[in-house]
Amino acid sequence: MKAPELPPTNGLASSHLAFALFWLPSERRRDALLFYRFCRAIDDIADDSNRTANEKRRLLDAWLEADEWPSELELLLQRHSIDRGLLQAVVRGCSMDIEPRRYATFGELEDYCWCVACAVGLVSIRIFGCTDPASETYAVHLGHALQWTNILRDVGEDARQGRIYLPLEGLDRHGVTVDEILEQRPGKGFLPLMRNGAARARSRFAAAEAPKSDFSALLPARIMRAVYEKILSRLERKGFPVFQSQCRVSMIEKLAVAARVSLQRSP
Repeated sequence: MKAPELPPTNGLASSHLAFALFWLPSERRRDALLFYRFCRAIDDIADDSNRTANEKRRLLDAWLEADEWPSELELLLQRHSIDRGLLQAVVRGCSMDIEPRRYATFGELEDYCWCVACAVGLVSIRIFGCTDPASETYAVHLGHALQWTNILRDVGEDARQGRIYLPLEGLDRHGVTVDEILEQRPGKGFLPLMRNGAARARSRFAAAEAPKSDFSALLPARIMRAVYEKILSRLERKGFPVFQSQCRVSMIEKLAVAARVSLQRSP
């Protein structure tokens, strides 16, 4: 069975990831944007409101069960010696988003984060040309940090879709109920809950140390890191107003971040 062809991808300019990839050399940028197209295509299937849950599962299962993928993807995997299982993990992660679900524990959420963020990072570092095994550790920690930041930023938007990614054990610990979040009426435990989530993201950012040998190759990842740390800092400074507005970073701010990061030298 052959996997579906990749559709053209829209919305490159609004994506933090696509923005960071433009700092790659042209050939690596081409391959990175191809992988980005794959990720967007899979994510769009899971998010498509015009399809039933069964239709979404059938389309995503087609990727997991296929003996042959589109030739452009097959060549990408060969060029960079990428494990197909990492791309399949992205598909499995997006499958978890087909219908709203609850994560009982932080461990369950970490499994989800690994699929939708860490696996993406592990593919990306191969495309970037990283060779130091420490870059894999960097990619995993950074993936968790980025996804935690996404979760915190999008609490309000997710709630409006009936989704809660914050683990139930965390809600219980801070006396926050599911209804408080879904109905967007946060009580006194909500801010401590969000601060705890921010601390988890910060610990992952701190653990993500770019190895000296791959410091230059990791420029797009380091730009992503700086953009997301800016988002996290803004959320913290404003007291997590996630039900009132969504924290955004403008293109001018991203350009300033990219310019600063590109001038950094390996410590």
